[in-house]
Amino acid sequence: MTNPYVGEIVPIIRNDAGLYDGNLIHYFRVVFLKSQNIRNAYHNLRHMLHVLWLCYQAVLFYQKTKTPLRRHQVSVLLIAALFHDYDHSGQLGEDDLNIERAIRGLKKNLLDEDMDIFEEIVDCIRPTQYPHVRPSAELTLSQQILRDADMSQALSVAWLQQVVVGLATEWSKSPLDVLRAQGGFHRNLTFSTAWANEMFPPAVIEAKIAEAEALLGFLE
Repeated sequence: MTNPYVGEIVPIIRNDAGLYDGNLIHYFRVVFLKSQNIRNAYHNLRHMLHVLWLCYQAVLFYQKTKTPLRRHQVSVLLIAALFHDYDHSGQLGEDDLNIERAIRGLKKNLLDEDMDIFEEIVDCIRPTQYPHVRPSAELTLSQQILRDADMSQALSVAWLQQVVVGLATEWSKSPLDVLRAQGGFHRNLTFSTAWANEMFPPAVIEAKIAEAEALLGFLE
């Protein structure tokens, strides 16, 4: 599994591998030029692109199985990943309203050729509402992939800045308070898909817990 360097986003947006119909150039332009949240501390452009990259890794994972995602399913998943936090308020609470903002932004900027998959994209975005409303067992594979990708940001290399400091800023809390809460969050972190469980096995989660505890030891 490769690392999510910025350069790997370009082939995904252009669809160099031809895994879905068309490309994501229009939708990337919309997110970059129009979205009101790209400068947020956590729910920002980096997060949306990281989730997009992770969802693409899941697509590659399932391409090697007996049940690869169909071309239109890949389109649905990747557009949903790019738009799942579109226009996010960057504030704590009322995430249902953030979901509606994302869906409104998608509908306003939807390409004509994607009208037939609009509802599927919406259905993929909705389960990312946090705290989660629907159990993962009730979700489709694409919905599970997007939810797993969204939650796995907590395990990224840039976790301390992106998650701890970022969420502290958005929640008007101190970074230390958010860091203290990380152990409990990670101990309850579970994934639904075979892809995420292979990419983020228990050892990875345990290592992140140990990292948080060590950092707390330096600060307290």
